[in-house]
Amino acid sequence: MTAISRVLARRTARAPQRRRERTWKNLSPLLRLLILTQLAFNVGFYAVLPFLAEHLGTAIGMAGWMVGFVLGLRTFSQQGLFLVGGGLVDRYGVRPVVLVGCALRIAGFAWLGYAQAAWAVIGAVVVIGLAAALFSPAVESEVARQAVVWEQEGHGPRTRVLALFSVAGQAGAFVGPLIGALLLAVDFRTACLAGAGVFVLVLAGHAWLMPQHIPGRVRTRQRGGMRAMVRNRRFLALCCAYGSYLLAYNQLYLALPDEVQRATGSQAALSWLFGLSSLLVVSAQLPVTRWAGDRLDLRRSMAYGLLLIAAGFAVVAAAHPAGWTGTEGLLPCAGFVVLLTLGQMLVTPAARAWVPDLAEEGRIGLYIGALYSVSGLIVLVGSSATGSLLDLGLPAAVPWLVLAAVPALAVGLLPRRPQRDEGTVAKP
Repeated sequence: MTAISRVLARRTARAPQRRRERTWKNLSPLLRLLILTQLAFNVGFYAVLPFLAEHLGTAIGMAGWMVGFVLGLRTFSQQGLFLVGGGLVDRYGVRPVVLVGCALRIAGFAWLGYAQAAWAVIGAVVVIGLAAALFSPAVESEVARQAVVWEQEGHGPRTRVLALFSVAGQAGAFVGPLIGALLLAVDFRTACLAGAGVFVLVLAGHAWLMPQHIPGRVRTRQRGGMRAMVRNRRFLALCCAYGSYLLAYNQLYLALPDEVQRATGSQAALSWLFGLSSLLVVSAQLPVTRWAGDRLDLRRSMAYGLLLIAAGFAVVAAAHPAGWTGTEGLLPCAGFVVLLTLGQMLVTPAARAWVPDLAEEGRIGLYIGALYSVSGLIVLVGSSATGSLLDLGLPAAVPWLVLAAVPALAVGLLPRRPQRDEGTVAKP
């Protein structure tokens, strides 16, 4: 190798690190705040949610279908009402919606910590979901809009910003369950109150740092956005495909705990599997996004991701005839988590990057909200069905095969080609 070749090789090896540094350094203060917000949101949220199913089934004594219904209701009250939250963001702005959402999340977590009756649990779960239905569309729609601006300014593909957003969220999802596992040594109520405390800090920080008016974000007073959105078949197809991914992801909290319990006799390993997922995203999301950006359009990125997710379910189903237990029994679970996470790393940034190209100008909050509302309806129905399927006493591989079919079939729902051709950028 010549001296020039060695220099070029060293520069090439350092290039990915420089790109990562340049991405963060070129972000506006608002984008940095929003990305760090996602980190804090998930720390508080995942300190509680991964342990909710066991609490409902063991401490409160709910049947499996009811646990699945409550988990699905939490997702639906969050994802299903994103449509309302997104419309409120377009009308009133980001800051007030985020602040109200944080206040509701504090109240919901505190209520859940003390809830014992089924009606109280359901009420607390709905409040928790409603809180996210307010602040999540506000944060995500503004990140998507700012990512388009970032791309227009020549810093690179918008998916890099959205990948950083995903990394921050998964870093929170990695830390949250570890904190939750420690707090559960006291009791579930302590974990809930700690989660509420995180959102107290988030509320105070945003009341201080979030600008009253964000430059370039115009509040939409006119009606009629829903009618145009319902007629947008490409957008609705994207919503359905994304909903199948979200249903699959929700199995981390329903089917996976059941499988870990079957394999090991406890759910002690669950927090480590959640940690594995988050660690993979934190370490690999940016390289995967760069690879996908160089080789795949948005449709193929989502299609490959959905197929990887389907393969993850198939791995668990294929391993069941072996009857592995103990540490060996966790290997298929780990394979599922790895493949699900790799699929997530392809699906999530691509879907978020696609929405601004399909949305009407000035209504990105509504469209982001609708993406999650349709997905939430799919999760509500699918989670209840999955809970019933797990209770039927069928061979253990059957539910996993059924779940594998969902993302595989969803590939056919994707719009045929991306709205944005190479080199074309949507208006923010």
